[in-house]
Amino acid sequence: MLAAASLSAQAPPPSAAPGGIDAGDYVYVSAQGPQTPDGATPSAFSAQVRQSLDNVRKVLEAAGLAMDNVVYVQVYLQDVTHYAELNQVFANYFPHDPPARAVLGVARVPQPPLQITAVAVRDTKGKQPVSLPNFAASKSYSPGMLTSDRLFVSTMPGLDASGKVPADPAAQVNLALDGMKAVLQAAGLTMANMVFVNPYLTSAVPMRTMNVEYAKRFEFGNTPARATIEVSSLPEGAQIAYTGVAVRDLGKRRSIRPKNMPPSPTASPCVFAGRTLYCSAKSGFIPGPNGGVYTASTKDQTRQTMRNLLDNLEEADMKFDEVVSTTIYLDDLNDWPDYDSVYTKYFKGLLPSQSLLQQLPPADRKSDAEGHYPDLEQMSLIAVRGATLRPLP
Repeated sequence: MLAAASLSAQAPPPSAAPGGIDAGDYVYVSAQGPQTPDGATPSAFSAQVRQSLDNVRKVLEAAGLAMDNVVYVQVYLQDVTHYAELNQVFANYFPHDPPARAVLGVARVPQPPLQITAVAVRDTKGKQPVSLPNFAASKSYSPGMLTSDRLFVSTMPGLDASGKVPADPAAQVNLALDGMKAVLQAAGLTMANMVFVNPYLTSAVPMRTMNVEYAKRFEFGNTPARATIEVSSLPEGAQIAYTGVAVRDLGKRRSIRPKNMPPSPTASPCVFAGRTLYCSAKSGFIPGPNGGVYTASTKDQTRQTMRNLLDNLEEADMKFDEVVSTTIYLDDLNDWPDYDSVYTKYFKGLLPSQSLLQQLPPADRKSDAEGHYPDLEQMSLIAVRGATLRPLP
């Protein structure tokens, strides 16, 4: 009953975040829902997707760009059974060289039933889709999309060659990782080029199993930044999928680790791709030998999250005012005002582009025997060193 009550609750108030951030080489579009300019929402799902994409296009046009400049999108669906309809609309909006894409099922978004965020490249000369020989071609997305300096990888699901989900969770993890590796190889890169990875998994895949198999693919202590997100569902019945970003020139890749963070087999706190810094998702976890989350207050957890992210930025000799994009995951979207009251204090002027979602039904907020509470929020971010940032309406 708790989940049902949350899903039917009124959406949080609109954020003060801009429609997007023009960071020069790339434009980062805040998550766009299906609302029309007058605040209405179309009734048919296909019309809702079109409106969301029209809203993305409006932000891009303010930056002097078009949909052809889009290289990566993330789609958050409250009901993944609409996946086929989503693909049909995408195929019409991106008739040539569609972008890389991640699609996941979540419990709730601010403007139901979906939201779409996007990354666009200003110079399309280096833009090139990556195809796979044994991958069924899709008119709605490309397995990968190259730019002059990066590779954006679509969600690669843990499905076998026949499209079925193996019974063994470890096999699912490795199939998904093999898919990501195949996209990298097709682009002439390796797993070492990855700078950021989103593992999306359902409760059917144990976190420990995922981490054990994942760690085998990367150099200890030099793994990509990572935001591991447990989701409500994934398209085509998958239980795990990987998406992410790679840098083409390994000489421009550099990992960042604050001194209070030990090396990890699964995630670096942040990784540079040239001037762009991709940072792992952080929560209100207090680091150290007796670390943990020790408060059930969203505000207090957010304060610690921002402190943890600041540690990463300071280690990279950067600050919050250089952040161009944030993805915020809340245990309950109704906590957004509490989160926002802390979050906005860390930005002196311009707020970054933003995606906000609730990926699962709310957790039981009781503490365990050691006084640890569940994560009520977490956030990952992208920052660009020395760029002149311009907000987009």
